[in-house]
Parts: sequence; C-alpha cells; structure tokens
Amino acid sequence: MCRHLAYLGPAEPLGTLLVEPPHALYRQSWAPRHQRYGTVNADGFGVGWYAEGDRVPARYRRAGPIWADQSFADLARVVRSGAVLAAVRDATLAGADAEAAAAPFAGGPWLFSHNGAVKGWPRSLAPLTTALPAAELLSMEARNDSAFVWALVLARLRDGDTEGQALADTVAEVAEAAPGSRLNLLLTDGESIAATTWGDTLWYLTHPARGTVVASEPYDDDPHWREVPDRTLLAASRTDVLLTPLKEPTDAPAPAKEPRT
Repeated sequence: MCRHLAYLGPAEPLGTLLVEPPHALYRQSWAPRHQRYGTVNADGFGVGWYAEGDRVPARYRRAGPIWADQSFADLARVVRSGAVLAAVRDATLAGADAEAAAAPFAGGPWLFSHNGAVKGWPRSLAPLTTALPAAELLSMEARNDSAFVWALVLARLRDGDTEGQALADTVAEVAEAAPGSRLNLLLTDGESIAATTWGDTLWYLTHPARGTVVASEPYDDDPHWREVPDRTLLAASRTDVLLTPLKEPTDAPAPAKEPRT
C-alpha cells in the first residue's frame, strides 16, 4: 500500500530524487521491488517541498498515476529543494476523495505520509474520534484512514509533542484499536525527518555531503542503503539517523483517552 520518500540535504531538482534514479519513486508506482502489499501504486501521487526561507511547504498532488501526469516532468525538472516528501498511492478504498486523499498531507510546517492500512477502517477507529475536537474532524482533507491517522498525529504536534513522540504515540493508539494495521508513517518539518516501521519496509541512506534519504525502498543499488527493522521509530537530520524500538501496545500502560481542547 503506497511508497514514500523524504529527503533532507543540498537543494536538488525534484527529478533527481523522484524520477532519474533507476528505481525512483516514479518507477515504484508500477514496479516496486520491496512492496509487501499490492503491486501497482496508481491511485494518486503527491510531492511536497520547502522553498528557502519559507517554513510552510508547497504541494503538488493528483488523483491519477504519476506516469500519466505530463506536467509533473516539467515541474520535477525545474523545482529545486533541500527538503522534500513525496508518495505514490495504492488506495485502501479506491476512488475516495480524489487528490485530497493523496499524500503528503500538510498542516503548518509539517508534511505527512502513511504507507499501510488501518484494519477494519472506519469502524475500528470510531472510539478514537472522541480524542479529537470536532473542528479537527470536520477539517480533515479526506475521509480515508491515512487522513484520520494524520489528524491524530497533528493534534499531538499542536499540543507540543515532538515529531517522534507524536508518531510513536499515534502508532500505539491505532495499533491497539485496530490490531493488524500497517502503520509506516513519515513526517518532516523541513529540518528533520521522523518515521515509523510497523508492518512494511523502510530504508535510509545518509552521506555527510549529500544529505539523508528515508524511503520505503532504495531508489538505486548503492550498497550504503540500510533497512530499518520492523517496529522502529526513526529520527533523522541531514547528517544523522537514530533508530529506537517501538513498543507493542500491550508492552506499556494504555494512556488515558481524554478529549483534546
């Protein structure tokens, strides 16, 4: 279900990251090499990037496959950025909400993507709606599982949680409510990257001069790519990557669920 990528480093054309590598996200839309669920990611795509001096990212999203968008090639050739998050989508439920359902989702300085699926959606997460203010629910970009998971993450970020803590706590909450869910989450604020592995693949590549890439799978055959173990929280900067094991929901006391105000 989906492939995604985040990059921090020297400013590069989007195409250098997303189109030109032999196994780039562009190719992963029809020929992923490590995808465990689904075979074709043709239900939409999106890319978000940060311009120098602007903390609020820009986005370009479409409902169809990335290879069918003739405008994207020009965009990817000329737009340069040192902070990017992009995704190609294989929908949990096809046809819902068109491009609004395609990652990256955005809020304030953050971009977010979800690779996976919530088991039993939407009924399984109905109890978690009480943890969100009505305004958060009504302002969701789409009605799919990824948009709801993003609403949970964003509420925590706005409450002051760090990026990593917001992802880890959301994964624990959703995994407890919907066992068997796949929750590979990816988040950036343009300065750092946070990600989780929970049921699907994630890799990273870091180089002091070329920055850091975190992706569902390697976009080339560089031997320095490293796979992230399942049930792991990743925190990355332009030069460093830190991996921390995630606890299963039963390993820690369940947090009290109180409405956020």
